[in-house]
Amino acid sequence: MQSTHVIYWLPLSYIILINIVAFLSMWRDKRKSSKNEWRVAEATLLSLGFIGGAIGTLGGMYKFRHKTQKRSFRILAIIGLVVSLLIYWLISMLYV
Repeated sequence: MQSTHVIYWLPLSYIILINIVAFLSMWRDKRKSSKNEWRVAEATLLSLGFIGGAIGTLGGMYKFRHKTQKRSFRILAIIGLVVSLLIYWLISMLYV
């Protein structure tokens, strides 16, 4: 029974962790942009959204007011949210 309990928590842990990483990546990129330093690649920020971290990416965008004016980034971030929601749904179907 113990191993089954762990299996249920792994997907949830992944979702939480990837969203924290995405959120902090947006914060880091915003901080570096204001200091004119080498930045986090836009592809990296979007990739985090597409692998389940779209809530963190979008949350970071609006919390830090970062990349909100860039239309292409906003559209891709929203597509990433749809992909993330699909991932969440597929994971939930595995455990029902």
